[in-house]
Amino acid sequence: MDTQVLIIGAGPVGLTLALDLGRRGVRCTIVEQKDKPAFLPKMERVNARTMELYRRMGLAQKIRAAGLRGDIPMDVFVVLDLAQPPLLRLAYPSVDEATADIRATNDGTAPLEAYQLISQYTMEPLLAAECETQPNVTVNWSTAFVDCTQDANGVTTTLRGPDGSTRTIRSDYMVGCDGGASPVRHALGIKLHGEPNSLALRQGLYRCDELYDMLPRGNGPGHGRHYHVADDKSSFLIMQDSTKHWTLHAQAQSDEEMIELFKKAVGFPVKFEMLSCNPWRQNLMLAERYGKDRILLAGDSVHLVIPTGGLGMNSGVGDAVDLAWKLDAVLKGWAGPNMLPSYEFERRQIGDRNVGASRYATIGRRKWRSMWRPEIRDNTREGKKAREVLANVADVEQRKTNEMIGAELGYRYVHSPIICDIPGGPEHLFRTYEPTTWPGARLPHVWLDDGSAMQDRIPAFGYTILRLGKSSVDVAPLQKAIAAYGAPVTVLDVPDQIARDIYGYDLLLLRPDMHVVWRGDAAPDAAEVARIATGH
Repeated sequence: MDTQVLIIGAGPVGLTLALDLGRRGVRCTIVEQKDKPAFLPKMERVNARTMELYRRMGLAQKIRAAGLRGDIPMDVFVVLDLAQPPLLRLAYPSVDEATADIRATNDGTAPLEAYQLISQYTMEPLLAAECETQPNVTVNWSTAFVDCTQDANGVTTTLRGPDGSTRTIRSDYMVGCDGGASPVRHALGIKLHGEPNSLALRQGLYRCDELYDMLPRGNGPGHGRHYHVADDKSSFLIMQDSTKHWTLHAQAQSDEEMIELFKKAVGFPVKFEMLSCNPWRQNLMLAERYGKDRILLAGDSVHLVIPTGGLGMNSGVGDAVDLAWKLDAVLKGWAGPNMLPSYEFERRQIGDRNVGASRYATIGRRKWRSMWRPEIRDNTREGKKAREVLANVADVEQRKTNEMIGAELGYRYVHSPIICDIPGGPEHLFRTYEPTTWPGARLPHVWLDDGSAMQDRIPAFGYTILRLGKSSVDVAPLQKAIAAYGAPVTVLDVPDQIARDIYGYDLLLLRPDMHVVWRGDAAPDAAEVARIATGH
């Protein structure tokens, strides 16, 4: 084989997959048709769960250092323009404030990491640079996917280089992380289903060095993250991580109109330059399959969401992390036949759930925007009434976009073939998170008595048998049963009572991604649990 895993697409998902595979010792090659990461905003927020995953990869602090300063508020405003008092302000903590809140919370309800605002044009070069330091990762820019075939032993992929010539590369597995148009998905004949093209917009990227420092101007809104303009164009102004760049989404017919809409949204004279402007359409789509045999799909190639809720790139990183440890297990020879199929089984249900969460948030946003009236800017009784009605509805409905902690932390793999399934389980909620160790759930964050985080104690590779409190249950049979398959497994004793109280059980078996496989107070049927956990 030329490489063990070939990855098509060097966006955040493909780069994350490569990094996670590379640190596990898997040889992988990324190909990307662009000659370098593009200067386009796209995603702009890494959510709390994704930051937990990047923390385990040693990247969390690097991402924070590259992203928005930690002291800047993440407030969301509904405005007529930035020169007038906001119709609504939804206050959200800065990263520094959120981190302090997390440090002071120890009931399992908080994530270990706060969110981070970072623009995709900052994130992609950071991840690409990390790939360059990985001896197991090779990145080929200006290289396009042409076609692929597979057989029982591997995948043969045809690629086109920058000079137009083609070559083939042989890999054990291939993963398409190549976006919503996904040539890899098309090559497999896999279709997307859902709600395509629900709204046509333009996205403009502007350089405006002085705007951030001019806020607040007079009675205008203060510093924040998002500024929704109450107009009939669905105008939505977003501050990027540098505070010098801004994006505007709007229903506009031309690039020239986008320039005028930016001026109108700001509401006072500023020097600016529009760097780019591109049309895009809102989609809520899910692939019927997440791959076929040795060719898998991840990220936007299998789920397209409307950015409301911030679940697009973050869902894709979840795909990458889930797929990385499973491919590693298969390539190292200890995974059973259920291991790789569990990727689609687990992640497709999360993709479906996140499409639903995005729909829920989008309906909320459209509801308050439907309250717009032509007289809303008038200094009349009718204008005042229009502003009040829109603000009151937005105070309820806009929160659905910005408060998605349940979707971020509370997702759980249900009926997975590699989870010891228990019927029932907590309700799946989008906006609230209740900590649980129900099999399939993420291990809740807990601060231990010495001030360290439980998640930091969990080994990055292999399974962990967590023995809590004063338990002295013999877990050697379970450890031996897992190890008999060749899988790495560690026994971790944590006597701290706080962990036992929050987790609710003496024993937990965790996967490499910190999702719970099994829990109990007495030793399990070791052979059965090991067989399920390793995919046999």
